[in-house]
Amino acid sequence: MEIQEQLLLAMTNAGKPLKAGELVEICGLTRAEVDKGLNKLKKEERITSPKVCFWEPKK
Repeated sequence: MEIQEQLLLAMTNAGKPLKAGELVEICGLTRAEVDKGLNKLKKEERITSPKVCFWEPKK
């Protein structure tokens, strides 16, 4: 499974917006991997930020 898919799955399962640090803990990835995955998801417009530093899948 790609990093982006892992991140989306974790955010969907959490049912609430998550910080990058929470995604690191949930997914077992490094902070660099999470940041890179979030940046790619942002560029693809697959996630949104309801408040600063929190991310959730786009609805």
